[in-house]
Amino acid sequence: MSYEAMNLEELAAYLHLHLAQVRKLVDRGDIPGRKVGGEWRFSPTEVHDWIERRIGLAGEEGLLQVENALQRPPGASRLEHIVLADLLPLAAIAVPLPARTRNSVISRMTRLAADTGLLWDAVAMETAVREREEMHPTALDCGVALLHPRRPMPQILSEPLLALGLTESPIPFGGEHGSLTDIFFLICSEDDRQHLRVLARLSRVIAVPSFLESLRAVQSGPEALDVVRQYEQELPE
Repeated sequence: MSYEAMNLEELAAYLHLHLAQVRKLVDRGDIPGRKVGGEWRFSPTEVHDWIERRIGLAGEEGLLQVENALQRPPGASRLEHIVLADLLPLAAIAVPLPARTRNSVISRMTRLAADTGLLWDAVAMETAVREREEMHPTALDCGVALLHPRRPMPQILSEPLLALGLTESPIPFGGEHGSLTDIFFLICSEDDRQHLRVLARLSRVIAVPSFLESLRAVQSGPEALDVVRQYEQELPE
């Protein structure tokens, strides 16, 4: 995705929507944009944040629609689904995660990802994740936090990955309604679309009844990976 401002046609192509649909969304003020010289221009950063919020608010049907749109690369005739379990190395799973504070969770999670050898700069990732959390916490009311930097950091990754940590007891992590958090995913992606694809698919798995209950019952990293793989395979595509 280009970091230069997009026009209406480029935005429609990126969102895989008809131009008329995008015009309606823009006219209603749903998509953030501004007019420059009488023409609409859209910041990739603002569009990225808008899609993240849309994913966070969507139900199962909405999440499937969002995911399917993101899984179809420009010009492709079929969907190309990612597999969460393939992005989650055993070395990047901590059960339990030895952390009791917000800062220690972020530090432990980024070091966990770095231990795989796929993340080269844990300090840079930790700093970026802290900044993202300060801007807007990623903790959900269900007790899960989806940690990530505001923008992907491909320069410090050899390939995309997920990390997963479960603390022994829930801790305050900035949940909107004061909810506590005990399950932490760290999303490390190489570009915006890849990040949103992972976020949409992960949100679908989290929304499956009994998934979180099953994950909280595991005693080891291999068990946690099996739970993620099992529930992901049962998703309707």
